Amino acid sequence: MGVYLHARVPNATRSLSAIFGFKTMNILILGAGRVGESVAESLVSEKNNITIVDTDPSRLQDLQARLDLKVIVGNGIQPTVLAQAGAADADMLIACAASDETNLVACKIAHERFNLPTTIARVRSPEFVENDPLTSREHGFAVDHVVCPEQIVTAYIEKLIAYPEALQVLAFAEGLLNLIAVRAVEGSPLVKHRLGEIPGLVPACELRVVAIFRNEKALMTLDGNSTIEHGDEVFVLAAAKDIHDVLVAMHNPSDPVRRLVIAGGGNVGLRLARSIAEDHRLKIIEPRKIRCDYLASQLPTRVLVLHGDASDARLLEDERIGDTDMFLALTNDDETNIMSALLAKQMGAAKVLAIVNRKAYADLVQGTQIDVALSPAHAAIGSFLTYVRRGNVVAVHSLRRGTAEALEGIVLGDRKSSPMALRRVDQIKLPKGALIGAIVRELSAESDEQGSSNTKQILMAHHDTVIKPGDHVVIFVSNKKDIHQVEKLFQVEAGYL
Repeated sequence: MGVYLHARVPNATRSLSAIFGFKTMNILILGAGRVGESVAESLVSEKNNITIVDTDPSRLQDLQARLDLKVIVGNGIQPTVLAQAGAADADMLIACAASDETNLVACKIAHERFNLPTTIARVRSPEFVENDPLTSREHGFAVDHVVCPEQIVTAYIEKLIAYPEALQVLAFAEGLLNLIAVRAVEGSPLVKHRLGEIPGLVPACELRVVAIFRNEKALMTLDGNSTIEHGDEVFVLAAAKDIHDVLVAMHNPSDPVRRLVIAGGGNVGLRLARSIAEDHRLKIIEPRKIRCDYLASQLPTRVLVLHGDASDARLLEDERIGDTDMFLALTNDDETNIMSALLAKQMGAAKVLAIVNRKAYADLVQGTQIDVALSPAHAAIGSFLTYVRRGNVVAVHSLRRGTAEALEGIVLGDRKSSPMALRRVDQIKLPKGALIGAIVRELSAESDEQGSSNTKQILMAHHDTVIKPGDHVVIFVSNKKDIHQVEKLFQVEAGYL
């Protein structure tokens, strides 16, 4: 399972935007919860006009005190409230209230009453998926795009279970290409070596280091003389088939994850347990007795469901937490997740991950014994941003709690109409701290008895690599303030129609 959002030629609305230039977007957000707040923070920083609607006035007041946006107190499924929020002039509705029903109905009303061009609905239920007739604009709730943060977080964690050395494994090009974040460890093949030495040190796979963060700051200039040091957080682009080799080159190899303990049997915990139960020895700790009964009824009998508090040291000791390959704190309570993860690590768990919603807490646990502090809202934000980005951008991942970003876009046009088409990488004007990492190119294969087929080629970008029309280009941006400049690289001028 991956979090990649299907690459496609952008729809007519976006294509016209890409051709005729960008304008400030009027974006209406329904729901000021954790997801809505994260979306608002990200989009406000990009100079969009944001209006957020919620029934909780205190939450809205807090957001308005911190962010440059407009707030409306009210029920977002009421046409009068949507009208007051400016739905008639909005370019996009992002419905991310807590209730699926609210989000779906709001999209329907926004389309029917206000003819709002683009609608995005956050849903929790797996019953509603992209391109489902129930949600479609033509036949259902008039939803253009469906985003399920719980599914995204589950897929994110599954990747970390499959590759325990990694901090992140993110997909581009329908999973063919991965962006890997890894903590460099003393003694691994590439540590203390220059980037220019990489081809000789790991000849079995081609990779591109696109960013190095040292002491929480990005090294703004990377060249062949830049070195990888112990403790660096390194972002690497590589083909999916080479993930393991890349991780071993930066980090001591870990044993495969076989024994796991999940603290919290909520939506994410249950989704994850269902997905991995057949191939792993799994225990779930859940404090609510009635939820334990439900979990036991939904999961295979080989999964052990325990009624208890995951931050209870005696319980963890009784369950031999020190023998666990990975401890996952996935409850809805940040304090419980942090304390239980720290306890598990102290008691010998090989790797621990904690869901941490509050930004202040995430900053606090950074650099502690918790290996991965995961914000569900930030993990999902890229899915929303994919539909907001202009200039033929088809996939986005938000990195380092929203301060950096990696995006994939399609190059259209020719040398006259496009800033990138038919140019070498060193001829493309990038903002400082932005780097073209890889190119995915579709090649026509020879016909066989079945007919013609297509293959995709992954090219790591070098200074003399020429970008061709139709290429999917992945760019890493270390400073999110530069996103609009990067978006414009995928823009086609008006002369190209």
